[in-house]
Amino acid sequence: MSAPRGIWPILYAFFDASGRLDRELMRRQAEICVAGGAHGMAVLGLATEVAKLAPAERLQVMEWAAEDIAGRLPLAVTIVGTTPAEQQSMVRHAAGLGAAFVVLQPPSGRPDEAELLRFFGAVADAAPLPVAIQNAPEYLGVGLGIEGLATLQRNHPNFTILKGEGPAVLIRRTIEAVEGRLAVFNGRGGLELTDCLRAGCAGMIPAPDGFDVQVAVYEAMARGDEAEADRLYATILPMIAFVMQGIDHFLCYGKRALALRMGLPLEQVHDRMPAVAPTPFGLECLRRFVRTLGPL
Repeated sequence: MSAPRGIWPILYAFFDASGRLDRELMRRQAEICVAGGAHGMAVLGLATEVAKLAPAERLQVMEWAAEDIAGRLPLAVTIVGTTPAEQQSMVRHAAGLGAAFVVLQPPSGRPDEAELLRFFGAVADAAPLPVAIQNAPEYLGVGLGIEGLATLQRNHPNFTILKGEGPAVLIRRTIEAVEGRLAVFNGRGGLELTDCLRAGCAGMIPAPDGFDVQVAVYEAMARGDEAEADRLYATILPMIAFVMQGIDHFLCYGKRALALRMGLPLEQVHDRMPAVAPTPFGLECLRRFVRTLGPL
């Protein structure tokens, strides 16, 4: 696989009124990603509420995603598990479904950097497809420093992609430290999108609520039209700033922003507990942002 680039939206977990994953809404998200020009699609990260999903549900989500995009987009799958063996099993399942690459989350607990290097290295060495790691200490509570990332890449050449979650200035320092050996993506809902691309990011892995605008930003930057990219980014920045106030807030309002843009009544959005409940004022703000962006 050539190095991935572009905007790869990561699906939200939609649940039905009985608390089960909603098959139809998961399918509709995937179709929207294809129709909206996404460069790839991802599943099972923080946006997919992976920590709330049972192991069988995680497998189901990746199987549905592969079925729904049917090879029309490359697929990235986030891998969770408390042991290398658990993660290796999920990696093999993703590979069997044709995933383009996997994104390893650190195990639960508070492993130190040496433990993380051993853990990620063991999974990467056994993986039959390219490996990324999600380095998100602000959100996951644990991560690698810049030198740790460089060491992991030197020792494990199958580690070729990084999903960072940090400011553009930090991402730039990381890109410089790994000297082009990693394709570096950022997340954070697309915050600092244009500056992340200027810093050398290969792309972004945001949630789908504003991905269509982010695709247009990426393509404007790719053709050298920075002024247009900045203009487009300004149209979506208020919603990103509103949504990205913490993971629970993001899951509450980001998912509902996508639902509104999909034309769904908000009564059709069901949360799996624990979850933050939206407020009337929060929904008023959200509807204002969505009116600016229009339907998907």
